[in-house]
Amino acid sequence: MKRKLLILLGSLSLALGLLGIALPLLPTTPFLLLSATCYFHGSDRLYRWLMAHPTLGPYIRSFREDKAIPLRAKVVSVTMVWVTLLYCIFFVVNPLWLRILLFLLAIGISWHILSFKTRPSER
Repeated sequence: MKRKLLILLGSLSLALGLLGIALPLLPTTPFLLLSATCYFHGSDRLYRWLMAHPTLGPYIRSFREDKAIPLRAKVVSVTMVWVTLLYCIFFVVNPLWLRILLFLLAIGISWHILSFKTRPSER
């Protein structure tokens, strides 16, 4: 039962992490790390698959080992945050206080992402 629950939680977390790649307010890294942990304890096969994944595996390993985010991931993340929230500020929300809140949220998210060490992109 515990094993099945861990696999389910890991899969849900992986889905949310993948959604977080496209949705700037949904964090990617914590969900991917949770997936790796759940799979590690619940399914050796799924854990090996995740860690061997050409895109997700190096990202997870890099963050776990030295708390670093690849340069490309930082650029894409910060850009998506600003594009999405500026769109909301100018075209979606009306109250000034909400616009200011979204602007401050974009600053906070960007600050958080940029506060991690940068791992150079591999070629």
